[in-house]
Amino acid sequence: MKEINIAGAITRKRKEKGITQEELACYIGVSKASVSKWETGQSYPDIVFLPQLASYFNISLDELMGYQPQMTDEEIKELYYRLAEKFSRKPFEEVMEECREVTKKYFACLPLLLQIAVLYINHFGLAREKERQKEVLEEAKSLCRRIKEESQEIGMCRQANTMEAMAEVALGNPQAAAELLEDVNDPMMGEEVILANACYLTGDVEKAKETIQVGLFRHVLGFVSDVPQCLMLYVEEKERFEEILRRALAVCSLFHMEQLHPSMLSGIYMTGANGYASQGEYEKALELLRKFADLFAGMNLLLISEGDSFFDKISGWLGQLKLGLKPPRDEKTIRQSMLDVVEHHPVFAPLKNYEQYRRIVEKLKSLV
Repeated sequence: MKEINIAGAITRKRKEKGITQEELACYIGVSKASVSKWETGQSYPDIVFLPQLASYFNISLDELMGYQPQMTDEEIKELYYRLAEKFSRKPFEEVMEECREVTKKYFACLPLLLQIAVLYINHFGLAREKERQKEVLEEAKSLCRRIKEESQEIGMCRQANTMEAMAEVALGNPQAAAELLEDVNDPMMGEEVILANACYLTGDVEKAKETIQVGLFRHVLGFVSDVPQCLMLYVEEKERFEEILRRALAVCSLFHMEQLHPSMLSGIYMTGANGYASQGEYEKALELLRKFADLFAGMNLLLISEGDSFFDKISGWLGQLKLGLKPPRDEKTIRQSMLDVVEHHPVFAPLKNYEQYRRIVEKLKSLV
């Protein structure tokens, strides 16, 4: 998106005033062809005409020039993590006010608005009052809707739609979320296969390898990220639950998820422990909590590692991710939330009589 859009401003204001290009040209003292070129973006008005145009339309020079400040991807990434870190140590409302100021200044920067929505959805729980949490989620929804209305990028609109659905779930509106995502299980097009083949046929074998590796990596992550929800859905069916967990952990081991994406593996351990505890399988729950704590202790809280000997061509793609390799919340916030789940979730209350559980909690506390 261009930061200067004087063509659009002149066209819009001229039409609002109800005058023709020729009438505007006569007022400024230029040809009709000049005004036409201004409005199509083929040329800009001479700088000496700008104050005259602004005065005629009764607007500021900034408005005349259609100035819409933008941020680069790197600036957005740096801002996101700076704000996420502030949420972990400063009063919630103070950081929210800073978020709003940034949003107001860069309201035309849609990539920034998307990450602010992500920030809100990852931190709304820090607000003390339930009503305030709802307000933050509604703000996130509003940003997502603006993105979907204004952006012409399919990928960005899809991300905004997903974040809006997440906000609806958090607000207790599952039906609204389902309607937003009703087409999510449409057959995949397999674009990466087509692209990899095209690269191969044009002689760019390395690009073909990179493309197919990234596709494989994304599919593996997609599978692993779906497992916790799958476990929750089958928690009442013990044998099915066990089989899902067994297969999921086998895939995680096969693809070295402990090194590639430890936080995703930790989600499987935690959900598995939760399920076992609800089934009364306390020893099995404790075993998964122990694995969770061990992983937590050695865990690099980067969102994703830069690959391994199998996925050795994905680092370039990872470097292009909007938020880089870091998780969407500050490390301190993540560690505290993980401890809170283990120590305070009602499903683990029966485990408090076990010495092993107390050791696990103490270990987690030492890491926060």
